[in-house]
Amino acid sequence: MKEVKIGNVTFSDKRLGIIAGPCVIESRDHSLRMANEIKKISEDTELPIIFKSSFDKANRTSIKSFRGPGIDEGIKILSDVKAETELPVITDIHNADQAKVVAEVVDVIQIPAFLSRQTDILIAASNTGKPVNIKKGQFLAPWDVEHIVKKVEETGHRNILLTDRGTQFGYNNLVADMRAIPLMKKYGYPVVFDATHSAQLPGASGRHSSGMRDMIPTLARSAVAAGCSGVFMEVHNKVDSAKSDAATQWPLSQLKNLLIDLIDIHNVVS
Repeated sequence: MKEVKIGNVTFSDKRLGIIAGPCVIESRDHSLRMANEIKKISEDTELPIIFKSSFDKANRTSIKSFRGPGIDEGIKILSDVKAETELPVITDIHNADQAKVVAEVVDVIQIPAFLSRQTDILIAASNTGKPVNIKKGQFLAPWDVEHIVKKVEETGHRNILLTDRGTQFGYNNLVADMRAIPLMKKYGYPVVFDATHSAQLPGASGRHSSGMRDMIPTLARSAVAAGCSGVFMEVHNKVDSAKSDAATQWPLSQLKNLLIDLIDIHNVVS
């Protein structure tokens, strides 16, 4: 399996990479506060972390839901986060035209799960030369990822992360199938497990998604035991008042202890 290194963060069988941050950019001050706290946790655990936040949540359940500051302001904020904390940063794009703009700042471009089969977006992200994190659509089987990988490889790109975020299980429910991790690793790239989105109950609260936050540690620990190369977690300092995915963001105050658990498990299985 190919090792993917982003700044000081390595995704491989021997090294566990972490992606963490608030779901959406709520403000410059909040992003910097979160990033600085995450950096401290990274230093305390000696576990390098990529900071994640979205400038636009284009797939919110309701048109009235908070979406973020938009690409221009969002990229400025992520640039400030990098400059102040020196953390690598990742954000997602929603159309091919955004790839080049985002690549000027971020260290990784993320393809949202709902867009994981969109050829133009995959090619545009790959052509920037930046590492690309592709979230497997919750409507896809693990073996369907092979076709996505081949699209990216056709551009000559090889810095690929594949992220599992659960699979649709009936209405308003997801299931995390740990078999997906070794199955997706067969395509030659590190597999990241999204422990927070996998705990979602999509659309279960009517105008917004619900979720099972208390299941996040179980899912994250299980995924590391199953051999994932990284864990993705959306975290927030005040989860109940988060402007997006409030039901499934992990409390920042509990991030350090959970990461210590993941390190211990990874040391046993690696």
